[in-house]
Amino acid sequence: MNSSTATTATATPAGQFDLAVCIGRFQVFHHGQLALIRQALALAPRCVVVLGSAHQARSPRNPFTWHERAEVIRLALPEADRHRIHFAPVRDFYNGPRWARAVQALVDAQLASVADAAHPTPRVVLVGHFKDATSTYLNDFPAWALHAAPRQYGELHASDLRRAYFTSPPCDMEGTLAALVEHTPPATVQFLRAWAQLPVFAQVAQEWRQLEHEKALWASAPYPPVLVTVDALVRCANRVLLIQRGRSPGLGLWALPGGFIDVRETTWQSTLRELREETGLHLLPGDMAHALRATHLFDHPDRSQRGRVITHAHYFDLTDRHPPEVQAADDAADARWVPITELAAMEDQFHDDHFHILDHFLGLTD
Repeated sequence: MNSSTATTATATPAGQFDLAVCIGRFQVFHHGQLALIRQALALAPRCVVVLGSAHQARSPRNPFTWHERAEVIRLALPEADRHRIHFAPVRDFYNGPRWARAVQALVDAQLASVADAAHPTPRVVLVGHFKDATSTYLNDFPAWALHAAPRQYGELHASDLRRAYFTSPPCDMEGTLAALVEHTPPATVQFLRAWAQLPVFAQVAQEWRQLEHEKALWASAPYPPVLVTVDALVRCANRVLLIQRGRSPGLGLWALPGGFIDVRETTWQSTLRELREETGLHLLPGDMAHALRATHLFDHPDRSQRGRVITHAHYFDLTDRHPPEVQAADDAADARWVPITELAAMEDQFHDDHFHILDHFLGLTD
């Protein structure tokens, strides 16, 4: 975005719009994000706050549910402004065009309530600021005006606040929270204090430490590592084969059988090996080749918390035969055939983007 565009966008007159839109994950909600929402409320009588990474399992990147984030944001605003905010949760999808369509649909649902005789076509403004490659979504809605807000709090990143929070020694949590006061609204600090008392805090903190340990092993590499994995979606009699992870990251979450590719294997060989090692499923290679319906590369930069991980997913359909016996092994704590009709209700129990891999092949969401 060039400077002339930014100057024009930030000079938007107050009251010119009927609806403002702010999009973010808000984990942890901080002063910079609060400033964005305040600017949105200055531009329009109502604001839709789109909460990304909704319906995800709790993790170091997404520790808080969208309901929790909505309440923190609501409490950070003056009481007189709280009724002017509508919260709209959206999945990540890990697919840019599909994600943009979902956001558009959420905002369109709110437009009907602001349309009137004077403004049959409500005027919408998207409020955000350009910081890095993660800000390109601001260009995905050409029908809306864009208000490029100045960054009032400099290089303030929610990931840094999460790091301070989850690496804080239990005996010094109050000291950590005192340091966060400078960067976060009082409602955020109060929420973090209470959340640290929940059992889930220890679980997420342990996951954070494990991920930091893994990343430290690659710290001396000349280039950021790009890891390659395989995943297997095996369908049989309208069930799919899932494993429950027995170790971090994603301890206790459901996932597709899979793992890292061996340096002397093809993706096909690695897929069959991981299936055998984690579930005991060991059909003849010819039978598996006959059952293969599709392959797809999942390479979104944010799909894995481990870093840049590209996976080759193989979709097998064993038709309506009786599901073969399976037995969890290796780093899987459980392996079972799960009815496809139950998968949508399990969305917040899946590791990384594995629910979205299932959705890609099986069409689980609208």
